Amino acid sequence: MHLWGPLVLILTFILTEFSAWFNHKYIMHGFLWKFHKDHHQPEPGPFEKNDIFFLIYAIPSWLLIMLGFMYEGYFFVWVGFGIAAYGLAYFLFHDVFIHRRFKFMDKLDGPYLMAIRKAHKVHHKERGKKDGSCFGMLIVPMKYYHESRKAYNLKTNKK
Repeated sequence: MHLWGPLVLILTFILTEFSAWFNHKYIMHGFLWKFHKDHHQPEPGPFEKNDIFFLIYAIPSWLLIMLGFMYEGYFFVWVGFGIAAYGLAYFLFHDVFIHRRFKFMDKLDGPYLMAIRKAHKVHHKERGKKDGSCFGMLIVPMKYYHESRKAYNLKTNKK
């Protein structure tokens, strides 16, 4: 195993958050709004057209891992795993924790997690294509973290 591999994975994970912010703001809320709209204006059913966006990350991740192994380009394998790790975090935090599409993470609590949910709620407050805010998932504006920390401290001191 290359010792630099996990560092490449972590760096890729972080860079993917910024890529996701850009894609969310300019692509999903831009020319591909028709696929993202049902995420802001829910329709009945367990799936959304928005779910198609996992391909934006899944396909490059898979190709980097597969071709990296085939051609012994292990840097690319680690980049692919970094993107895949972000995809897993997206599923767990966005779909499971924030939107409660599955119920196994509904008891998690803490200032950072509350800030993530608050920022996402602010993002969904605007139901249209324009005038949105908080396009990231894991990096949220500090004001939401500070608000959440105060609220969490008040909540836990009452117990």
